[in-house]
Amino acid sequence: MEQSRQIGVIGGGSWATALVKLLLNNHENINWYIRRQEVIDKIKAHKHNPGYLSSIQLDTESIQFFNDIEQAITDSDILIVAIPAPFIEQSFVKFYGDYTDKFIFSAVKGIIPNHNLTVSEYFNRHYNVPFSKLGIISGPCHAEEIALERLSYLTISSKNSSDANYIAERITCYYMHAKISNDVYGTEYAAVLKNIIAIAAGICHGLGYGDNFQAVLISNALQEIKRFLDKTYPSKRKINSSAYLGDLLVTSYSQFSRNRTFGTMIGKGYSLNSAQLEMNMVAEGVNAVGCINQINENHKVKMPITDAVYNILHNKVSPALEIKLLTEKLK
Repeated sequence: MEQSRQIGVIGGGSWATALVKLLLNNHENINWYIRRQEVIDKIKAHKHNPGYLSSIQLDTESIQFFNDIEQAITDSDILIVAIPAPFIEQSFVKFYGDYTDKFIFSAVKGIIPNHNLTVSEYFNRHYNVPFSKLGIISGPCHAEEIALERLSYLTISSKNSSDANYIAERITCYYMHAKISNDVYGTEYAAVLKNIIAIAAGICHGLGYGDNFQAVLISNALQEIKRFLDKTYPSKRKINSSAYLGDLLVTSYSQFSRNRTFGTMIGKGYSLNSAQLEMNMVAEGVNAVGCINQINENHKVKMPITDAVYNILHNKVSPALEIKLLTEKLK
């Protein structure tokens, strides 16, 4: 394999750690930016990330660590961004260099607060990175199952098939398959929307709704995602494929889904703040539902499940009442 392009992973959480594990299977060395130097020191000393997926043993001799994001970006040809969306702006504002020769893949499944932009849209608009130099890494896949080396699938979306294939080759192994897509917009927004749906699924679970209702909820949710994508960016995408339906299913049902877990807490009576405090990781759907609500003010897409989650989290409507109203809107 060609080894001339340096890959840099940006972020120190579970998804970043899982991606580092995958990349080290097929790439001689990578750059890894982690904000806190004490975390880097612990990884070097113990060969695993103490805060996330600590069961993964890491070949630290093949990793160049950085706690300076500017240096990490400068020294990398391909960036894989795995920082939660709420922290993207404050992290990258520290880099004053040129992205001209960089290719950026987003592994983020959220929207930048105060901008109502996905990560690819944000880099395009604020850093003038052309969409031909932007890509998406999406599911269906949970970092925890990568750590366990359970068979998984990822979708690499880009308008540039050679760069998409370059990353796909480097994350493919006996437990990971990767497929290529050119639907950057669709896969990125579907990944955002499925987190909102997973919160809804969790709320319903917390309220005591069963599997029969969850099946109806998710089948309606897929149509909701399709309506939004078709209205905002029409394309001949196959909504039943794994990048859309598969990602929706795993996030809505899995024990590893932080958005479903968060929703379950809300359904059981936690307040928004108390649920966020108890979670160790960011549930991207919490911020995303507010952003999608604002975006949809212009498009007027029928999105009853998204509206219900928004009303519960941001308008403080009773979960029991809001979901009861939702049940009458589903088919």
